[in-house]
Amino acid sequence: MDLGKVFAALADDSRRRVVAELAADPGGGERACGSFTLPVKKATRTHHFRVLREAGLIVQRDHGNGSAVSLPRADIDEHLPGLLTLLVEELTAGDPTERNRA
Repeated sequence: MDLGKVFAALADDSRRRVVAELAADPGGGERACGSFTLPVKKATRTHHFRVLREAGLIVQRDHGNGSAVSLPRADIDEHLPGLLTLLVEELTAGDPTERNRA
């Protein structure tokens, strides 16, 4: 993992939220790209997922007319231990509805 790419990717609030929401899922499953509530247009959403993918923070799988993302959790934990925990803590601190999920 390129640390510069990881930090650049996580500098954006929307991208950080995507990773945090994936990390907060105890089952670690896939989520449809369209399931994230991001205040951006589709083209910008596509850009955000590309940046996260290129940084190694998500794995994206295309299917039919959509795509789904998941975390390469073991890889992130190996290279950046504690990062996912910090992101989930940030997510739950800022959103009371997320506290119940994490």
